[in-house]
Amino acid sequence: MAFQVSPGVQVREIDLTNVVPAVSTSIGATVVQAIWGPVEEIVTITSEKDLVDTFGTPTASTAAYFLNAASFLKYGNNLKVVRSVGTGALNATSGVSGAGTGLLIKNKDVYDNSYADGQGAVGIWAAKYPGLVGSSLKVSLCPASSVAFAAWTYKDQFTGVPGTSTYASTVGGTADEMHIIVIDEDGVITGVAGTILEKFAFVSQARDAKAFDGSTNYYKEVINSTSKYIWWMDHITGLPDAGNAASASTFTTMTTATTVSLAGGNNGGDLTVGNIDTGFQLFNDAETVDVNLLIGAPTLASADGVTQANNLIAIAENRKDLVCFISPPLASTVGNATPSATVIAFADQLTSSSYGFLDSSAVKVYDKYNDVYRWIPAAGHMAGLCANTDEVADAWFSPGGYNRGQLLGITRIAFNPKKAERDDLYKKRVNPIVSFPGEGTILFGDKTLQSKPSAFDRINVRRLFIVLEKAIATAAKYQLFELNDEFTRAMFRNMTEPFLREIKGRRGITDFKVVCDTTNNTGEVIDTNQFVADIYIKPARSINFITLNLIATRTGVDFAEIGG
Repeated sequence: MAFQVSPGVQVREIDLTNVVPAVSTSIGATVVQAIWGPVEEIVTITSEKDLVDTFGTPTASTAAYFLNAASFLKYGNNLKVVRSVGTGALNATSGVSGAGTGLLIKNKDVYDNSYADGQGAVGIWAAKYPGLVGSSLKVSLCPASSVAFAAWTYKDQFTGVPGTSTYASTVGGTADEMHIIVIDEDGVITGVAGTILEKFAFVSQARDAKAFDGSTNYYKEVINSTSKYIWWMDHITGLPDAGNAASASTFTTMTTATTVSLAGGNNGGDLTVGNIDTGFQLFNDAETVDVNLLIGAPTLASADGVTQANNLIAIAENRKDLVCFISPPLASTVGNATPSATVIAFADQLTSSSYGFLDSSAVKVYDKYNDVYRWIPAAGHMAGLCANTDEVADAWFSPGGYNRGQLLGITRIAFNPKKAERDDLYKKRVNPIVSFPGEGTILFGDKTLQSKPSAFDRINVRRLFIVLEKAIATAAKYQLFELNDEFTRAMFRNMTEPFLREIKGRRGITDFKVVCDTTNNTGEVIDTNQFVADIYIKPARSINFITLNLIATRTGVDFAEIGG
């Protein structure tokens, strides 16, 4: 505080209420192949309906990805999804002469950086996202002409003829308004050909045009910010807003409506390991992307599965605040005569890491969108069990077993291991999925992919430490640039110890000790601008093995004499 040089009263507030905050533990993340939706952009999905609305219904080539993501949503309601596309993916376009050739616009950032000023030379409209879905779109525009409006097919959808904006300084009496309508021409999107998808009434060619509520009414901005289906592209001479008109004198006068069909959309080829990794790399930055449960995408070939799995483990090891869930390639267990040996061979090629979790079998689920049953990886279910465990217990409880390990929506599993096979799998860091008569399908293990025997070879311990590290680190950053003296060290202890006592009371740890004093903050540590806190944790352990000793004794034996 500044020194007072004359009498007076100075009031200060000193905030000593710092606490260790709660942190998220149930946010899933995955990569999908889909027929619609933004590409290489993280989208938050909260339900299966939300997944369909954003990325479209599954097809034969995308179902495994879609159903893998939907599996997680049976247990949790916060899933970060990235859509990746294969070679040849294109957005449908209207074409310069009405024949769309397609153009790849992955997401809004790509549009803003490359096409927002009409650089595409592909016609006046483009589908919002890559995919064949875009080729079902038709866009019709009616200018401020009573003659054009009277002849327009869609005039019944609007309340009157476009005219002159009320809230635009550059109009100068010029009729600048127009109506725009987007139609599902072929019925690919809605199932009914000719369905109207969107309407934009009385939008303006004037850049400074305002709606009654003060928001922009400039048709380019209205379309780009609110349409779910189209981008504004290169509106060249002969069409509205020629040269991005800034004044009434450059407005194009139209006398007839313009209707164009989009074409050239392409879903792209099957995803390669590189395509999938490109999507997952968007989750690699722990500072900007908050996720906890990384769900591996489906693979068929063993080599692809190993590469993808080790890529995910590398992301988890880099972040150190999430667990990645890996399933063996579908071919390892579906129709395989030696599934146990094949899965073990797959597991032997994976990087040892306490941040990885491997299950044992593909699962069969019902695809209600196509009325078929499909094999998919179990990774989405495994991550979902962890999200459910967070809901019904805490992150440091095991997601396996009869209490919390019940898989939902499973028809059957490709490989149901017997006891001897489960023994072999467990020794190789593989967590068996088992179907018991009358008990359902259950996750029967909680091992991480760590080879070294330690507390961290169990997922509940790994997730416990993720919670502790993330929460305490979040609180500790407010000690940066403070003075390393006893006051600051006492504040840190007083903030951390109540948090750890709460975790102990919730059965996460059995004991702890926080050391943050002159024993570990020596003069040398202080002089190098460091701050050190040693936090000792005794983690709670899950029960993996139960021994029941039933001891028969003679009738006359006194139990007090032989009891343990």
